[in-house]
Amino acid sequence: MKICHYRNNLVPGGSTRLGILDENEGIIIDPNFVWACDYEREGKYNPYERANRTLPSSLFSVLNLCDDPLDSLQDSYGLFQFLKLVGDLKTRNGTPTFYKLDDESISLTKPLDKIATYRDFYAHEKHVAKGFEKRNEPIPEAWYEIPAYYKGTTHGFIGPEEEVLWPGYTNILDYELELGMVVGKEGINIKEEDALKHIFGFTILNDISARDIQKKEMAIRLGPAKGKDFCSIIGPVITTIDEFDGIEPDLLMTAKINGEEWSRGQSGDSHFSFAQMITHVSQDEWVLPGDLFGSGTVGTGCGLEIDKWIQPGDEIELFVEGIGTLKNKIGSKNGKF
Repeated sequence: MKICHYRNNLVPGGSTRLGILDENEGIIIDPNFVWACDYEREGKYNPYERANRTLPSSLFSVLNLCDDPLDSLQDSYGLFQFLKLVGDLKTRNGTPTFYKLDDESISLTKPLDKIATYRDFYAHEKHVAKGFEKRNEPIPEAWYEIPAYYKGTTHGFIGPEEEVLWPGYTNILDYELELGMVVGKEGINIKEEDALKHIFGFTILNDISARDIQKKEMAIRLGPAKGKDFCSIIGPVITTIDEFDGIEPDLLMTAKINGEEWSRGQSGDSHFSFAQMITHVSQDEWVLPGDLFGSGTVGTGCGLEIDKWIQPGDEIELFVEGIGTLKNKIGSKNGKF
């Protein structure tokens, strides 16, 4: 399944809602409204309250409140197909259970409405090697021993088609082509052989970086912080792990700037698997539903590696096989929109 969050632009100030993207039909299904429609069809007094209990309109809530989030979403999709057969696809007040993808009033937002904890790893050796080469240093032995990561803020995340902030304190902005993993099941001291059971799905991650500030922070051997925290991007959907036969996939990943390919790599080139990352993080520490893990930049996956730099107004397209294309435009320099 491909899971998304969407916004109805006809509802001023409206919150985003959980959706199931059906590419074959060209629609976004609202599973919460599907349940409300069915409860109403059954003659229940409080269909919307029941729907909120059965399948909330927030993916973060589903991940944290449903015993098996994927099963709950699959049940919702199956119920939609039943309602389609019986011709009952709107509630009595006219609320639809789906929207067409080409409906101009509907836009996709970041597919995970709330992130519990964001951990971004440094797991692709080709990218790591290039960074240390630029500093005239060898890759430390410790890099091969543990899947190192940093923790970033979660409130700077945006979704597809949103404009990327160019902060007023940086002159060098960069993109990073990464695979993101969303945790779907809590756990502590998780064994590597059990770790895949804790993965909900995968998304595209663009870890926007202010390279001049990051360089100063890393010279102090602390951070990154201001070099990263202002903006990260995920989307356009989360493809659930069952779509990859329940295993970690090896996916083609590319980045295009203004239609020109700058980056190409494979997610499977990572030195550490997501299962190993989960096992490492969960040592005497809880991994929680809604946590987001980044793989780290794939080889050639940023301007720093290839000595090319994005500019204000540039269109960035990150593609990951099996997930889709994440598109964004770079905002004006120094944060002046």
